[in-house]
Amino acid sequence: MENKITQIRVEGRTTGVVGLEYAIKNIVEWAKGKTAEEISAELWSRVEKRNYIPSSIKQAYGKALLREYKKFVGEKVDEEPLVGLEVVILGPGCAQCSSLETNVRNVMAEMNLAGDLAHVTDTKEIARYGVMGVPALIINGRVVTVGSVPEKNKIRQWLAEAAEKMA
Repeated sequence: MENKITQIRVEGRTTGVVGLEYAIKNIVEWAKGKTAEEISAELWSRVEKRNYIPSSIKQAYGKALLREYKKFVGEKVDEEPLVGLEVVILGPGCAQCSSLETNVRNVMAEMNLAGDLAHVTDTKEIARYGVMGVPALIINGRVVTVGSVPEKNKIRQWLAEAAEKMA
């Protein structure tokens, strides 16, 4: 658990933080009666030891870490909006799923598109998306294909359309 990577949003971009869940669990008792600033500073000091965090965005990280702490203890928080594309591959990690992920990653790189690419392999998490087959490709919340690995040209078209809608 100490090495687990937790995905959080910092300034609208998803980033992985090593040991965040572990740090949060270990300060819950300590944090009772502390201010938000104190909790944020303590989380920062614990996660900065295992993560590179540029000093120029320390405040944004502090805010994101505090938001994750509040979620952990059951407080309602507003998620930070995503900046860029959000692309999700659904599939258990089979050859087709891995091929789709590789193709999407390569097309995004070729197109120089900024965005988050996640591959969801947990069957319970996949079920939450309501798709009836894998692999599945979701771009900005829209299911674009289920059950096959589309050609790169088709992936390029879907990504270009999604990027155009954001512009």
